Amino acid sequence: MTLAERLRELRKDRGWRLKDLSQASGLSIPYLSDLERGRTNPSLETLQTLSRAYGISVHDLLAPVDFYGERTQAALPRGLAELVEDPVLGADLTPEWVETLSRIELRGKRPQSKRDWYEIFLHLRRVLEG
Repeated sequence: MTLAERLRELRKDRGWRLKDLSQASGLSIPYLSDLERGRTNPSLETLQTLSRAYGISVHDLLAPVDFYGERTQAALPRGLAELVEDPVLGADLTPEWVETLSRIELRGKRPQSKRDWYEIFLHLRRVLEG
């Protein structure tokens, strides 16, 4: 997950608009939009400002971000990581399936529970494998 993806995910998970984040952080809407689109990189001070606005540590803000371009287990969306770790339900999840599932958003939101992710996996597998 890129930093831009992480910043957008945090905001959307809270149901915030850019305006809401701007009010909570004191940062401008155009600047926040540029951060979420990956057009600019935040300073450490900006990361601290954003983490305070979200009520999390800078470490928690950055933990899912892979600065080398590969998706790590910590970068997986909520619920999907639990599914991957499940010895029974996650047994059929290949790295390709995990990568595919990790990109899914439904109406701008990601599934939140292990069960939701598993149901999506089963549905896609039925459709694709016929």
